[in-house]
Amino acid sequence: MNIESIWNRFLNDIKKRVSSLSYNTWFKDSNLVLLNEEHAIIIVPTIAHKKHLAESYIDIIKEIFNEITGTNFNIEFLLENEYIKEDINKDEKIEELGVPYNSPEKANLNPDYTFENFIVGESNRFAQATALAVAENPGKMYNPLFIYGNSGLGKTHLMQAIGNYIIQNSNKRVLYVTSDQFINDFLGLNKKNKDGNNFDYIDLFKDKYRNIDVLIIDDIQFLGNAPKTQNEFFHTFNTLYDDKKQIIISSDSSPDDLKHLEDRLRTRFNWGLKVNIFPPDNLLRKEILRKKMSNMDFSNHMSEEAIDYIANMCHSDIRSLEGALTRVCAYSTIFFEEEITLDLAIEALKGTITQSTSFKNDIQKIQKVVSEYYNVSVEDLKSKKRVSTIAFPRQIAIYLSRNLTDESFPRIGMEFGGRDHSTVIHSCDKIANEIKNNSQLAKIIEEIKQKL
Repeated sequence: MNIESIWNRFLNDIKKRVSSLSYNTWFKDSNLVLLNEEHAIIIVPTIAHKKHLAESYIDIIKEIFNEITGTNFNIEFLLENEYIKEDINKDEKIEELGVPYNSPEKANLNPDYTFENFIVGESNRFAQATALAVAENPGKMYNPLFIYGNSGLGKTHLMQAIGNYIIQNSNKRVLYVTSDQFINDFLGLNKKNKDGNNFDYIDLFKDKYRNIDVLIIDDIQFLGNAPKTQNEFFHTFNTLYDDKKQIIISSDSSPDDLKHLEDRLRTRFNWGLKVNIFPPDNLLRKEILRKKMSNMDFSNHMSEEAIDYIANMCHSDIRSLEGALTRVCAYSTIFFEEEITLDLAIEALKGTITQSTSFKNDIQKIQKVVSEYYNVSVEDLKSKKRVSTIAFPRQIAIYLSRNLTDESFPRIGMEFGGRDHSTVIHSCDKIANEIKNNSQLAKIIEEIKQKL
């Protein structure tokens, strides 16, 4: 039996023993290149494959090779053109799977976010592979796992896919929260019970965040305006890490760029693996569109030219891509157009693509227009100055930032000199109330909106 026949039999056997997702991720692109009396060398595409196959699948690989050949081999995984052999860790104990302790609802997870419906391309392939590796061996592979990239690229989907996979395949306790939720829970520690203390709330907080196996926390950058909460998260992180519990974190920036966070936190974020998700390339964008259309029953009604047009016009993030597709499909439905052609796509998106990609009512834009209107500098709006000539324009800019963007209170506070979210809420409420009773202010707000 030659090497090719042995490898084909191996692939057929392993395909029956692992999920299709695991097979496609870890085995499909590997190849057996050498088999002698003692050694079997398998070429794999990435370093992540080397590590994960050696730590998670070595026993089953050896077992299948023995069944096929009647011989035991020392299995080695190498990258192409790599000649230095690595020592293989053997006989790692596999944790038994049990009835799920958690449910997606209890863990704050969206059950629709899975690995199966996460569309993989060159821009996110490494992130997907490492996320699956963590899901299959939480607390053992990469801890913490830090996923970063611009908004709308799939970080939340990927993190929740890890959580859903763990819940479906183990009895581990999983919790997904945003940093805003962590901040709010920490602020709740200020509550007092009927005896005048907060011991009960402290116990509830610690049980929620420390008596778990997997903590997934989204948008960690928003802890930047909450130094006391950072301190609590530092201790929570240490407790989980020391107990070998899995920590998964996301951010819009790499740990080194999170200057608003304490050094000791940024240092710990670098202990594990940092994974960047990049904007999708053209092929991935078209694949996402086709997948989305199949779910909307439009897959047979859109021309290839229309797909190319949408994919080429919306290249910054997946959300804008899906938004454009939804608009085109809605336009087709409303005007009873059975076939979505290139001309229809252009007509449906007329005026919207330019606005979403080139002109955004983002916070910096709002700060610039408000500062020009009131003849103050943007630096003044971000400063700690409280004189009315600066404080009032600042409140208007904060109000507009909340109403014209999708940014959260902590994010807005960060853009205005590191103010906390309670200050942002106060500014928004104050301007909103004044607009109701001050027609002149309402007119000014409309003028500024027009300039934007």
